[in-house]
Order: sequence, then structure tokens, then C-alpha cells
Amino acid sequence: MKALNKNSKKVIMWYKVQELHTEGLNKSQISRETGIHRKTVRAYLSMTESEFHTWIASTRCLPKKLNIYYEYVRELLKSHPYLSAAQVEDRLKERFNDMPLVHSKTVYNFVQNIRKCHGITKRQSHQPRQYEKLPELAYGLQAQADFGEYYMQTHEGGRKKVHFFVMVLSRSRQKYVYFQSIPFTASTAIKAHTEAFNYFGGQPKEVVYDQDRVFIVKENLGDVLLTKEFSIYCQQMSFKTVFCRKSDPESKGKIENVVGYVKNNFLRGREYINESTLNQSAQAWLARTANSKEHAGTKKIPMQEWEKEREYLIPLKASPEPSPDESMKKYKVRKDNTINYKSNFYTLPLGTYQGVNTWVLLKESEGQLQIYTETDEPLTIHPISHQRGMTISNTDHRRDKSQSYVQLKETVLGMMPGKEKSGLFLEMINKEKPRYFRDNLLVLMRHLPEYNTNSIAQAIDFCLENNIYNANTFIEITKHYKQELEQQNRISIIIPKIELKHDWDALNSLPQQSKISTYEPIL
Repeated sequence: MKALNKNSKKVIMWYKVQELHTEGLNKSQISRETGIHRKTVRAYLSMTESEFHTWIASTRCLPKKLNIYYEYVRELLKSHPYLSAAQVEDRLKERFNDMPLVHSKTVYNFVQNIRKCHGITKRQSHQPRQYEKLPELAYGLQAQADFGEYYMQTHEGGRKKVHFFVMVLSRSRQKYVYFQSIPFTASTAIKAHTEAFNYFGGQPKEVVYDQDRVFIVKENLGDVLLTKEFSIYCQQMSFKTVFCRKSDPESKGKIENVVGYVKNNFLRGREYINESTLNQSAQAWLARTANSKEHAGTKKIPMQEWEKEREYLIPLKASPEPSPDESMKKYKVRKDNTINYKSNFYTLPLGTYQGVNTWVLLKESEGQLQIYTETDEPLTIHPISHQRGMTISNTDHRRDKSQSYVQLKETVLGMMPGKEKSGLFLEMINKEKPRYFRDNLLVLMRHLPEYNTNSIAQAIDFCLENNIYNANTFIEITKHYKQELEQQNRISIIIPKIELKHDWDALNSLPQQSKISTYEPIL
């Protein structure tokens, strides 16, 4: 009966492949639509209907080349049930030099058959994380948001990568999706937020996010540091931001499911025309399918639940003031520390490139190209070239300044007391901020002459004890200790030291005496 069921599925799949082929789909597209291998699709298309039925009715007798190893594999799996088929294959090759040459898939089927016949399950090697289904959240309490990307087919036969932002209301499961053809920046993410809140007719009390670089600069042990632009936006709006811990997708399972739903239900098999058409189609899909069909988990229709939930959403405020950085565009840094902007190459300071995910922000202003880091720190400024294929460079960017570090470091070290602690302090700055070590040394060299040795020594001790490795902060601490010392000097009472002279001859002398006859004439 099982063989009959298996053959029946093959028959149904053969007719499905023929149907999709007549509709103009190629082998790869049919493979993605049906979920079967491309080679199987090719085999089905190569057979006529009569040839297929003859093939499906024939009994396939495969030689069981591995039967002589049956008992060995069974004992091996009983004692080590967690072993994979690949590991079993390696053990067979290691133990039996005369093992026949077979495909790894044959070994896999052989191992799976032994597991099935003897009930040997593959236990997990680690304790799985335990979950429990949480009760539904209150209306209007929470939404979850995330980003996704997908390669779409184009009319010319190529592929186009699209980026999208999705948000879902946690109670009603009402969804929203926004597409664009370039990676999201803080400004475009804010625009997507605004579109989503307008679609929902309000904003929830909190929005749950993954730790995406578009939103945050640093996790900072829970004190999440937001990017400047997104921080300003959140202050203008009413919702609270909640960021999940890294590598913890279960904390936002609702939005993870929506991302997969957008890819598999809406984007799969769809042809890319342009960004505007894609967003229009997405809006129609939301109304027609995503928000109008019964949700598999809640067994309720999101659109109907949203009618109740929107009464609990926080009313939208007036549109926030546009950020001064709204015109900034995100560009990827090349390995040679340049960016490609409008068919020209612009150089960046040596060391800007920190791997494949190094990005900078660009802004045009009065004929100049201003380049910033992702945290809005200025990098450099170039005049904009209106030619093509040019390299616009700054000779200072190509200069390796590492050779001057030793001399500069020795100069600063000579201005600081306690060579051992001072050297340790400078080494920690270099370790924590290697790209800004020179700048830190220049700040120290400029300000250290203003302070006394005692204040500098106290500041070094304080910074080492509290893991503070920043020249500007160090100078502020030194300034504090200097002011504290000056205040103590002002309020201290200075008692002068009085020396007593010991003239013993003067103490033993008698005073002169006057005669009474001298005063009688006066009387």
C-alpha cells in the first residue's frame, strides 16, 4: 500500500510538471514550484506519458552491496545513535578496506533503513531549549518589525535583489510590508515605519526589533545605543523600542514567520518590474491574502481583529521633522578603501575598510561629497567629479602613519609620570581604539603641559581602575583633580613659624636705677 501511495504521488507530480512546462516555466522554476530536484524534473520532461507509466510500473531491484555490513552498522548505531550517515560511511571505510565503491546516498538509505527496522532514533547531542506557548498580548500593546531580502527574476532572465521592511501587530496579526531596491538606512527605515503606522491607523505601545545596525550602534550590555537619526525619531514618537538579544530569533517569532511568508507566498515566482509596481502589488496582496485569510495559529482573520485593535493604538502625531541626515545615502566600502559613486572612485582614510560589511554615508553639498561613518562621524570631503572613471584621492589617505606612532608615543610618554602605568594606559588606548590611537596621542600631547604631575598620576590610576581609555575623558578627569587640589590649597590655613631667640645674658642683667636727687628739683 505504501508503494502504491508513493507511485501515486509520482504520477500526480508528473502531470504537475507537464502542466507547469506548458505554462512556460523552465526546469529551475518548476523545481522551485514543486519542491522536487531539477534532475527529476528533467527526467519527467524527457518521458512521454506511456513511457512514464511503463517506468513507474516496473520493479526496481537494486543490488544490496552493503548487506554484509548490516550487523556492524546496527551495533554501531545502537551504541552511538547520534552518528550521522556520513560518519557511518567514514567508519566503514576506516574498518573495511575492501568496502565496495558506492554513492553516499546509498549509504544514507542503508543507514536510514536500519534505523527504521530497529527503532534507532537519532537523539540530539544537546538539551533542546524548552518553550511554552504564551497567552495572547493585549490589543495595541506590541508590534514586531524586521528586515528581509530576496532575489527576484527579471524579464531579461537575470536576478534582482530587493530589500523589504515588515511589521506585524502582535495581537491581530495585521501585517505590512514595504519594498525598496537598495539596502535600508536609518532614514529609509523611518520612512517605512511611518508608512506602516499610517497603514495600521496608529502606533502600538512598543515595537520589538532585532539588533540591526540600521537602528543601533552598540548593545552596551543592555543599555542599547541607538543611531543618532533613529534616536531622534523615537523621541518624537510615542512607542517604546525593545531589542532582542543577539542570536535569539524565538523572542520575535511572529515577525520571523511573516518574513518567510512574504518570501514564499508573495515573492516566490514573481517577476521584478520596478520598485513602484512591486509595492503596489504588495498592497494588493496584503488586502487580498495576507490580512484576509484565516491565521493558522489564532484561527482568526487579521483584518477583522485589526478592526478591534486599532481602537487601542496610540493616535499618530504630526509627521516628525525631517532629519538633517535624511539625504544621506549608504555606500559599501571597497577593499582598497574607496567607494564607487556615480562611476568615479573616491578614496577613504587607510584602515576604513573593516570587512565585507563596511559601509559609509554620503551627502552632496555645494559641489562637495561629504563622507561619514555609519555613526555620523565625519571621514573626509572630496570635490565632486562630473567625469567618469576617475579616481578622486587625498594623498593623506594613502600615507601610512604607523611609522610615526612610535616617536609620537614616546613623546607623550615623556610628558607623563610613572612610566609603567603610563605605558599601560597608552597600550590600552591602542588596543581599544587602534584606528584612533594617533588622534588620542595628539590630544594628550596638546593638553598635558597644562596640568601638574600629581593630577596626571591620579587621573591615570582612575582610568586604569575604571577601564576608561579615551584621551578627551582622561583630560577632563585630570582637570577635575587639578581643580580639587587648587581648592584644597585655597582653604588651608598657613601658620607662620616663629623662632624664639634665647639670649641668656640679657635675662640675667639688672635694670639701671635712677637717683632720687635727680627728680627733687622738678617737684
